[in-house]
Amino acid sequence: MFSSARDSEQGQLHIQVAELFDLRKMDEMMCGQTGQRELASLMAEKDQAKNMIEGLISPPKYGESKGQTDGGSSEEGANSDYRGPSAGSTACVAIIQNVQLLVANAGDSRCVLSRKGQAYDMSSDHKPDLQAEKERIRNAGGYVRCGRVNGTLNMSRAIGDMELKQNKSLPAEKQIVTANPDICTVELCNDDDFLVLACDGIWDCMSSQEVVDFVGKQLKHENRLSAVCETVMDKCLAPATGGEGCDNMTMILVQLKKPFKIATSNEEQPLASNQNSVCNRSTATSNDMP
Repeated sequence: MFSSARDSEQGQLHIQVAELFDLRKMDEMMCGQTGQRELASLMAEKDQAKNMIEGLISPPKYGESKGQTDGGSSEEGANSDYRGPSAGSTACVAIIQNVQLLVANAGDSRCVLSRKGQAYDMSSDHKPDLQAEKERIRNAGGYVRCGRVNGTLNMSRAIGDMELKQNKSLPAEKQIVTANPDICTVELCNDDDFLVLACDGIWDCMSSQEVVDFVGKQLKHENRLSAVCETVMDKCLAPATGGEGCDNMTMILVQLKKPFKIATSNEEQPLASNQNSVCNRSTATSNDMP
């Protein structure tokens, strides 16, 4: 009876997260007038800060102001005639209901669970070089060059990036870039200490286990979670311009309150002893959407 109730609870939570990641609604909002105005404002602020920093570092190189891609090529990719909002964002969401942890991820942000000091990835980074991602990109008319979608975007799933979602013959989850999330569920236990959700600016500098080790040590003498996050970012910041540690950084630290009220069950959910996925994983599709 408990197992059935637990499965039902997981199913309801899965549906709610799928609705949260409603692919059509999110992208439609970004293309609407309000969304475009907000994106334009955000991009203006971002470009102003970027130009100021780059001006302090070095003058622009020839061709950079002309909008060339990282590959230095002006080759046009699929849907290059798109005119509209071009900004995008990753999304990594963690929801705890009773003792069930559900993580939904689209992009290369990552959620990591610390259990007995061991790091367990609760999400997979969506990179263009992954075989499944590469196949979807190619089937939708795109390509991967230098580890980037159409030579520009270094992740294969994201909210927005509408110029890479213009194949009208394909559903949202099969576009060159999709916001379709992987959804991962696991039952928490009293061995679980904290969650870290962070963007690639952190994970490019530290592995999941390195972050868990570092955060665990900090929590022994620091009660303010915001201060621990600041310390992690200070550790990741590059000592000089260029290379790792120069990307934007966002981090959320969730300390789990214990003991958990765990109902008696004959089955436990063991986690894998390696650094790979540790949970029941699924992918939302358009059939999950209302």
